[in-house]
Amino acid sequence: MAKKNVTLITQSSYIILDNGVVRLTVSKPQGLLTGIKYGEMGNLLDMKSNELNRGYWDINWSLPGGKNRYQLLRGSEYSVISLSNDNVEVSFRSTYDPSTPGTRLPLTVDMRYIVRSGVSGFYCYAICERPPGSPAFDLAQTRMAFKLRRERFHYMAITDEKQRIMPMPEDILPDRSKQLIVPESVLLINPINPDLKGEVDDKYQYSMDNKDGGVHGWISSHPIIGFWIIFPSHEFRNGGPTKQNLTAHTGPACLAMFHGTHYIGNDILAHFGEGETWRKVFGPFFVYLNSTEDVSKAHNLWIDAKNRRLFEESLWPYDFVSSPYYLTFKERGSATGRLFVQDRFVSGSLIPAKSAYIGLSGARTEGSWQTESKGYQFWVQTDLNGNFRIKNVVPGVYGLHGWVPGFIGDYMGKELVTISAGTQTQLGDLIYVPPRDGPTIWDIGFPDRTATGFYVPDVNPMYVNKLFLKSPEKFRQYGLWDRYTDIYPESDQVFTVGISDPKKDWFFAHVDRRKADDKYVPTTWKIRFNLKSVIGGIYKLRLAVASANRSDLQVHVNQMDIKHLVFQVLNLGTDNTVCRHGIHGLYQLFSIDVSSSLFFEGDNFIFLNQARGGDALCGILYDYIRLEAPLPSEGS
Repeated sequence: MAKKNVTLITQSSYIILDNGVVRLTVSKPQGLLTGIKYGEMGNLLDMKSNELNRGYWDINWSLPGGKNRYQLLRGSEYSVISLSNDNVEVSFRSTYDPSTPGTRLPLTVDMRYIVRSGVSGFYCYAICERPPGSPAFDLAQTRMAFKLRRERFHYMAITDEKQRIMPMPEDILPDRSKQLIVPESVLLINPINPDLKGEVDDKYQYSMDNKDGGVHGWISSHPIIGFWIIFPSHEFRNGGPTKQNLTAHTGPACLAMFHGTHYIGNDILAHFGEGETWRKVFGPFFVYLNSTEDVSKAHNLWIDAKNRRLFEESLWPYDFVSSPYYLTFKERGSATGRLFVQDRFVSGSLIPAKSAYIGLSGARTEGSWQTESKGYQFWVQTDLNGNFRIKNVVPGVYGLHGWVPGFIGDYMGKELVTISAGTQTQLGDLIYVPPRDGPTIWDIGFPDRTATGFYVPDVNPMYVNKLFLKSPEKFRQYGLWDRYTDIYPESDQVFTVGISDPKKDWFFAHVDRRKADDKYVPTTWKIRFNLKSVIGGIYKLRLAVASANRSDLQVHVNQMDIKHLVFQVLNLGTDNTVCRHGIHGLYQLFSIDVSSSLFFEGDNFIFLNQARGGDALCGILYDYIRLEAPLPSEGS
């Protein structure tokens, strides 16, 4: 069948974009998506929702030190950017004028839609810009959200393993559910679908790392239609590859997240100073639509969506985007190199950094790419020999960042990297020297920036999500913080080096214990280990933290008094990983000096004290712990 030309119909209060496959209705000049017609369904968007809340961009922002403000983004100027038989691109722009009095979002926002001939879907992106003279403000979150037909879209798919029939939006209202202590969590008491009775629903259970996502969506019934959000690139999303974002949840809602603070906290806010200019293109992302008439082939829509994601990635950067601020392939550059690890206590030779993550970011200090939100980031994984090629990089000056599974810390290149259009920058052989002072006496866990190698308990049957019962993501279950109390009702865990198994004997989250009166009290974990001899000098304790939330951490050696306190940090972390069912957040590494005078031959103890009480949801997720001996030359 021949492709149909793209048509644009303009009415007084809306426009229609139609390519014969998909038909979009967009309010004018606001730019709100009110209708998506595809196949036999007249509108894929929720007809019971207000037209302003069906397909929309929104933002969370604040003035410095002020309260968070939520704002629906609306255009005030409509224009046609390009129009041909094959492609139409339209703009809905709101212009910020610093000279206009009043408190307003200090951003010019240009929201755009692209419809192409013969393409089963459409593209969305936005250009955000701060003109000269703009006041200071903080950007917390921006996204595009879609609310789909609640009576049709019941099946959600995020990965091959994470797929399920979801509750109805009415099910999370007070008359059908019970609010739990986490605001977003409800226990389904009387859901419309009785098969879901007794399950917990929480949108954070369906979060994904940027590096692990790329396509998610819903499948409807009667007719069978797939609605998919596809990210052909993650370069425009904040926080790099390990940043976790919401995907889809009860609504049925489907989200395209660009900026967010989830699983990091305020450290990842984008702070803009007085008069600071800025511009960033968010997207384009692709909304893909597919269908089948055979109910037995409904799952094939997911397989097709995954293949479409690969196809969209192969097209990136797109050659049909009209904004001059979106750079094409010829306007971008690349960088190649090879990364090695040098750790003489592991190998006398350089170690190829296989499966390492390496990327270019505007961040200028080690590890700060995790909280970088203003610029673009470009990441890849190395091959088995440590080789890498970072393609399609926007020209500029970047820090070269990375980390290597199996080794602690963050790599950062000694020199900044300049990327120019149409050129490939040769970085040559690069060497990462991870933090290390001496040989390993003992270690606990595997350094991969998560707590996945530790013991995750079974969920309390009262708070189950059936999707995660036999899942590698057991940690997504609700209420696991209280399972620590169930396992250790009176005394805390003691881990004996050489005997205990981290996968069985090290609880994945260092949380408070719940007492009989439902009050939460601090907990102290003990690490018992034996030293056959004590070397004079300074020992080094490496404490890699995968996540922390409102925690006061104290580390003592052998006795819990001020003389034996070797480390303390107060109010550590704002990740909210514990209550949001995660396994990692903001990675931090603490290197702690311990005098040999605190050790003695025989059994020794290190005490990890989570000293803040009264908080069910505070806690620390450790990634890896290692004790290093002084070098013999340092001995007395």
